[in-house]
Amino acid sequence: MSIVRDKQARCKFRRNKRLPLSNSGGVELLLIQTVDPLGKQGEIVDVKPGYANNYLIPQGLATVATDHHKRMVEKHRAKLAALQKKRMAGLQTLAEEIRTKRVSIEANANEEGHLYGSVGPDEIVKALRNEGIALTADQIRLSGPIKELALYTVKIYLGHGIESELKVWVVPAVSDK
Repeated sequence: MSIVRDKQARCKFRRNKRLPLSNSGGVELLLIQTVDPLGKQGEIVDVKPGYANNYLIPQGLATVATDHHKRMVEKHRAKLAALQKKRMAGLQTLAEEIRTKRVSIEANANEEGHLYGSVGPDEIVKALRNEGIALTADQIRLSGPIKELALYTVKIYLGHGIESELKVWVVPAVSDK
């Protein structure tokens, strides 16, 4: 008999613990983790009470968006914006530095200037690393394969919409005969 009363007391407690409804009739939640159809981490979303009670809150994906939580999210966003601004300034200076650089890549070629292979992003990254600039191969945007000895202008994508250009000289390899 006491087990039944304990179970009824727990059910009664759950029924009385209702989530505050927003003006639209839903529940405002702060997403703790990114939920694909709803939004990203830190966003405040409006969902139906059943979805909040039965899935988001029990799974630990969201919490009730109180005024305190909203203030904390705004402070965090301000810090993230400052970090993003600093990162963008660093990328701009890197783009200017790359624009002033010129790299030479030695490659084996025949007498007409045609390369036996081709020069790709990996060789350009290696040449830039020798100049003190660290990039990855996926940041190099080649318009086509480099298969001849010549001067090329290569586009470099640094991220966040910042691009730069690099002058690449492809020169014949010096052979020791």
